[in-house]
Amino acid sequence: MGQDDLRGETESPQDNVEVRQEPSGDAQRFEDDRLTTRAFPPVTVEKLKWTIQHGEKALRSERRPTNFLLMYKHNEVRWEPLGVLAACVSWNYPFHNALSPIISTLFTGSALLLKSSEQTAFSSHYFSSIARTALSACGHSPHLVQSLICWPQTANHLTSHPEISHITFIGSRSIANAVCASAAKALTPVCVELGGKDPAVILDDLSPYELEHKVVPILMKGIFTSAGQNCIGIERIIALPRSYNLLIPILESRIRNLRIGSALHEEDIDIGALISSSRFPHLTSLIQSAVSAGADLLVGGSPYTHPQHPKGHYFTPTLLTNVTTSMQIAQEELFAPIALLMRASTPSHAIEIANSTPYALGASIFGNNTHDLETCTTRLKAGMVSVNDFGAYYATGLPFGGTKGSGYGRFGGEEGLRSICNLK
Repeated sequence: MGQDDLRGETESPQDNVEVRQEPSGDAQRFEDDRLTTRAFPPVTVEKLKWTIQHGEKALRSERRPTNFLLMYKHNEVRWEPLGVLAACVSWNYPFHNALSPIISTLFTGSALLLKSSEQTAFSSHYFSSIARTALSACGHSPHLVQSLICWPQTANHLTSHPEISHITFIGSRSIANAVCASAAKALTPVCVELGGKDPAVILDDLSPYELEHKVVPILMKGIFTSAGQNCIGIERIIALPRSYNLLIPILESRIRNLRIGSALHEEDIDIGALISSSRFPHLTSLIQSAVSAGADLLVGGSPYTHPQHPKGHYFTPTLLTNVTTSMQIAQEELFAPIALLMRASTPSHAIEIANSTPYALGASIFGNNTHDLETCTTRLKAGMVSVNDFGAYYATGLPFGGTKGSGYGRFGGEEGLRSICNLK
């Protein structure tokens, strides 16, 4: 199957994209009860749309300059299919994390073996069947996409297999170490996305109105989307003194009034359950340790037993202020509905705090002064930076990935498509 096959015969492929969100949404929420997961199918559709519209250009052969010794020749670079690729993806956003590598792999002309988390076995198998059905309907082999579920101790057979040409891994750093060591046996290249501890830097030139009505809604979205189970979610708010003082009462009120519940049974809720309660004791311990070290717990801080859903894995939306870099909670990825507010004295101090963790995936910067915004954007150690916004991943034509402890390599955009090809 070539790139032309994926385009079809229409002049405007985007007009023929049909989104059926409800069945897949229900399957996803059945396993991972988070209202805001419904935000991701449109992102997946945008990736498909971008790939159809711009993917051919990204993979088109390029002429490159020659030199004096070979002036009678021309140079050309090609991106060709690698063969069989593997994607080992995490349990959060099982729809997007399954469909995203499927889209890119099929477009480049390769086949994919999708290894999903055992915690989303049902929904991941269901979502990958969408791709197999589409392949069959278009006259291609459905075996170009294979879905695999196994326990971690068995995955080594896949990640070390010599017939796998490339691996995309989305998950934790400890598992990534094992995956990369296994892949090294066959010298298989790996793209590694390991999550982050993303900062949102709030400068002091914002008006009270801008903070309350423009910045805080974005912060709430960045922190509490999917109950905080978002690798590129905002985990630290780093504010200069004036903004810091203004943010405390606004955030406290907003977070305290978040409505907890089940998207399967209620309409008016803001935040759902986490996928598991296994980390609740550790989260509680981190919060208590921070309070003992001087942080102020203004909202939440403990698991929540829902009266209608007592078996749900709910954690109370939490706000901690006066958090410092020396606290463990400021250094660890939480993956939970916990907002940390940290004070910075100057823009340079804010950047120092932002860069103080082992992670460097995404970041946000809010302010009005163009020079300050540009300076902070340049100095932030991150793979992606949003200016006066959150969520660079919504721009599906851009490469996604980080640096430092957040991994290496990119997927998405031209760079992502080319990275899973043989560069000839």
